Amino acid sequence: MALLGRPDLWPVALAESVAMAPRGWWHHWPPAPLASPAWLAFRMETAYGDAAARPTPADVIAWLEWCRVSRRRAQLR
Repeated sequence: MALLGRPDLWPVALAESVAMAPRGWWHHWPPAPLASPAWLAFRMETAYGDAAARPTPADVIAWLEWCRVSRRRAQLR
């Protein structure tokens, strides 16, 4: 919901969703670029110390802002 108020981050969120999705995601139902549950559990364990943790909306916004800056810096190289 926090992302709805940040249309400037929508393209970044879409790009990151596709980047996190496993290869061939369109071959499985539902055809959406969803990260695998095992990968998400690993990321939550490494970020929050608990595989069942979920990021706060503020964490998601901060991460997307970081992704946007990182992508821009990579393009400048």
